[in-house]
Amino acid sequence: MENGALEYTGIEAKQFASRGQMEEWVHLYLNSAGKNPSFSEGLKQRKRHWVGPILIDVDRLVRCHGPENEPNMEYYSTVEQWEHLVGRYERMFREGWDAPPLIIQHLNGALSVRDGNRRTAALKRADIKEYWVIIWDDENVDNIWNTLRK
Repeated sequence: MENGALEYTGIEAKQFASRGQMEEWVHLYLNSAGKNPSFSEGLKQRKRHWVGPILIDVDRLVRCHGPENEPNMEYYSTVEQWEHLVGRYERMFREGWDAPPLIIQHLNGALSVRDGNRRTAALKRADIKEYWVIIWDDENVDNIWNTLRK
């Protein structure tokens, strides 16, 4: 953090977590670099239980946004929009980008990507097997840990 400005990197998120401020970092990120203030407001509607950032196998993550026309895709992008950003992110990862951790919802035993769907696709294309994630559950952190142990 230069001059107190946030960079929204994995290292920075870990620093916030070490001070017990993970949820604060999530909202700061979503309201600025993440460009998703409505997601931030939605998260504030009830108590969330947070874990992370932790390294996780990227193949365990389920995207909810993409160009595919599938029932699990809640949010759609055209192939052109998708490929433009995923390609850019893939190049950045290959160059060592310390991207923000992915924000994941633990939902009925699944790890649903709620912020970072394009980054998730780029990680897979760049053949990066593990990445930093922040996971929330609406009930308790034990639900998350039980899923991660499987």
